[in-house]
Amino acid sequence: MTETAYILEQGSSIAPLEIISELEQTLYREARMLDEERYKDWINMMTEDVHYFMPGLQTRYRRDKTDHQNDLSLMAFYNDNKEELLQRLARLETGTAWSEDPATRYCHLITNVEVELTTDPDEYLVYSNFLAYRNRNERDEDNLIGTRKDIWRRMNGSLKLKKRRIILKQNMLISKNLNVYL
Repeated sequence: MTETAYILEQGSSIAPLEIISELEQTLYREARMLDEERYKDWINMMTEDVHYFMPGLQTRYRRDKTDHQNDLSLMAFYNDNKEELLQRLARLETGTAWSEDPATRYCHLITNVEVELTTDPDEYLVYSNFLAYRNRNERDEDNLIGTRKDIWRRMNGSLKLKKRRIILKQNMLISKNLNVYL
């Protein structure tokens, strides 16, 4: 990405209940697809211009006003467009992704969903919290907890993910790998 900041507009007001319910169901369906490793279905839930972003946060004193959650020039675990996400997913199908053989077991929990209208009548600002549990082999376990801020766009009657910013709440990522989508 050539931008220097990851900007998601502020919502203008709370969305109507039917929109909130539709987006909640969309987020739950997305989580189920990830749990079932249905990555082709998951990637089809995205716009062609999607931006999937998870910065690596640093512990800073409150007086340091650096915007480390939105600065694209800093280290990020994910800073991907659709083509880059497709490349990551293609690697899983090669048989050389040692961290996925035997397969990892996933469970994504989504909660605290809030939906706001934006200045574009076809786009919605969606906040959510997540817990992603992973288990591999006999004893490898990871709990990834955080928040997401998304833009979902209505296209041809369905909702598609346009932008996602993921903030992990762990101070230090101690997982052996990051073969998980949040």
